[in-house]
Amino acid sequence: MTGDLDSAAMDLIEFSPTFEEYAFTFGGAAPIRKVKPGTALKLWSDDAFGGALRSNTDLSSEKVDLRYVNPQTGPFYVEGAEPGDALAIHFVDLEPARDWGASAAIPFFGGLTGTGVTATLQDALPDMTWIYHLDRAARTVAFEARHSNHRIELPLEPMLGTVGVAPAGGEVRSSLVPERFGGNMDTPEMRAGTTCFLGVNVEGALFSVGDGHYRQGEGEACGTAVEGAMTTTLIVELVKGAAPAWPRLENDDHWITVGSSRPLEDAWRVAQVEMVRWFGELYGFDRMDAYQLLSQIVKAPIANVVDANYTSVIKAPKALLPAADAFGGMHRELRGRAAELNGS
Repeated sequence: MTGDLDSAAMDLIEFSPTFEEYAFTFGGAAPIRKVKPGTALKLWSDDAFGGALRSNTDLSSEKVDLRYVNPQTGPFYVEGAEPGDALAIHFVDLEPARDWGASAAIPFFGGLTGTGVTATLQDALPDMTWIYHLDRAARTVAFEARHSNHRIELPLEPMLGTVGVAPAGGEVRSSLVPERFGGNMDTPEMRAGTTCFLGVNVEGALFSVGDGHYRQGEGEACGTAVEGAMTTTLIVELVKGAAPAWPRLENDDHWITVGSSRPLEDAWRVAQVEMVRWFGELYGFDRMDAYQLLSQIVKAPIANVVDANYTSVIKAPKALLPAADAFGGMHRELRGRAAELNGS
């Protein structure tokens, strides 16, 4: 049910939107609620298809309305957030809200087919749907082949495909797009235990989350993960005057930067440059020293090669680096609050 977000007595506020309350863009949508920095939220979000694909016989061309894909829970207006601030969103817990998830091969969409912007004289790949059944006790989702008897139990690894704020300059961007504001980044790094830092572009930040994935490989090759409704528990905070140019993530083991663009190498370059900048801030490295060091230690997983912009991730292992605090130690602080929340 919809929670009362004005109730100061509540430690954890629950909110489940109706269809009319969903946003399908970043920017251009009125805030659904106001929250204070430090608020913990337990949010329900529908899957990327809006629950339209429920069996192997459901086809995206017949069931999915492209006007209403990637529904976003939000946007939330964060009191005191101003352009130039950093919004910190710490993911406490992500839990599948259904016992099944759906994936699909969609005509002229995906990494290994012709698309509207990568035009080829090839017929569309078949329109197909796969339903993955969840075993909560075993924490697995089951891949069942459509053309053989193969069944493979895969570990459940919940993540969010979309986390973002309103863009700058009054822009309105589809919830299918990743860019500086975050958006549809589709990185498996967006999971419980991670803190996402986004630059605030408009008063109130106007952040939204959605596009739950029960698991996804790096790259999201066919264009869809195991898409599923999700219950996400998060804590939102604010770091004044600390806006990053592009999304930055921190978990207990890595510093992570995210770049989104086309072609893919430009997304990789964006994330690399952002890590060079971050090394300078964290450790006082000259940019050439940072450039040299990251060349030897970072990993560069591909988040997606299917969205309107592609997304590349750069991960620097903390274990190889001196101890440092980012954003005033906000990740460590939020990890502590998350532990208290989970223990209550």
